[in-house]
Amino acid sequence: MNLNITGRHVEVTPAIRDYVSTKLDRVIRHFDNVTSVAVILSVEKLQQKAEVTLHVRGKDIFVESEDTDLYAAIDAMTDKLDRQVQKYKQKQADHNHEALKHQAPPEA
Repeated sequence: MNLNITGRHVEVTPAIRDYVSTKLDRVIRHFDNVTSVAVILSVEKLQQKAEVTLHVRGKDIFVESEDTDLYAAIDAMTDKLDRQVQKYKQKQADHNHEALKHQAPPEA
């Protein structure tokens, strides 16, 4: 998995980089088909913004979050991303069950 963390109008310190990577490890642990992750941290006036684009096979999952505290924005972003990944994973599992259900039974 390729992790890219970018800062717009904010310096990405090693502490922030470690915090983001540990939070994303929790999310990615649920799903093993992740090819790359792009995180953008930005500051606009008094709002701190965290965005992430998760590239999986066949789909890109995008989530953004804003807060007055950067760490709170990262927490909210990872919570949203976790829900999106679980929703996508459930949709994939349901799709696979439907495909198996519509197959003809083996003839004996």
